[in-house]
This record gives sequence, C-alpha cells and structure tokens, in this order.
Amino acid sequence: MRKQRRNRVIFVSSFIFSLSLASVFIILAMNENIDFYYTPSDLTSSKIINKENLRIGGLVQEDSIESSQDSLETNFFITDLENSVKVNYVGILPNLFKEKSGVIARGYFDYSKGIFYAKEILAKHDENYIPKEVKKALVNDS
Repeated sequence: MRKQRRNRVIFVSSFIFSLSLASVFIILAMNENIDFYYTPSDLTSSKIINKENLRIGGLVQEDSIESSQDSLETNFFITDLENSVKVNYVGILPNLFKEKSGVIARGYFDYSKGIFYAKEILAKHDENYIPKEVKKALVNDS
C-alpha cells in the first residue's frame, strides 16, 4: 500500500511540475509576441528601445491631414489630447480613416526628426457603429 501511494505522489508531483513549466513557457512566448501600442505622450516622453516595429495609437488631429497630389504620401498628426506626433505614410488609407477618428499606425519613430514613419495604418471604428441601411430601416419603422 505504501509503495502504491508513493508512486501516486511522485506521479502527481511530476505532473504538476510539468504543467507549471509548460505554463511558464507559454506565458513567455506570448509575452514576446504581444503587440502593444504607445500613445504620442509615450513616444515624446521617453526613448523606446524597439525603434523598428512600433505601434502608435490615438486620434487623427483635426485639420492635420495633408495628402500629396502626385503620390500616395500622406502626412497627419496623431494625438492623445495631450501630445501629438507627426505621421508620414505612403499607401492607400483605410475607408474609415478621417479626422477625429481612432487610428493605429505601425512603423518606426525617427527621434531626430520627430516623425513617425508608418508602414501600415489601421482605422478603428466606433463601437456604436450602425450601418446606413440599418439606420434607415430604424428611422422608417418609427
């Protein structure tokens, strides 16, 4: 009876240890792959180590969008209502991109020029969004 109990305790202990070790490895792997985004205040207040693949999030500042007539280059400012950062992007902007709307830009920040060079722009939509067709149907029903 004692030998059987001892074997069971060893088995349960090794199982718990293995499960704990696997959990630690999973958490470490997830932590390396999580993409956080920084605010303009974060970028202007400190030097962030990873300069090549940053994400910056905030609102597109009003009256700041400047589009080039002969190329796909666009300059605008992202603000967190405290600080603003100039963003340079070359490419087609998302349909939901507009002033005072939420946006996340992925790219790198040039501290010497104070410009964020975006490789990708993600426009965030309002969580209270209602499609035009649904809005018309609701108005017609009432």
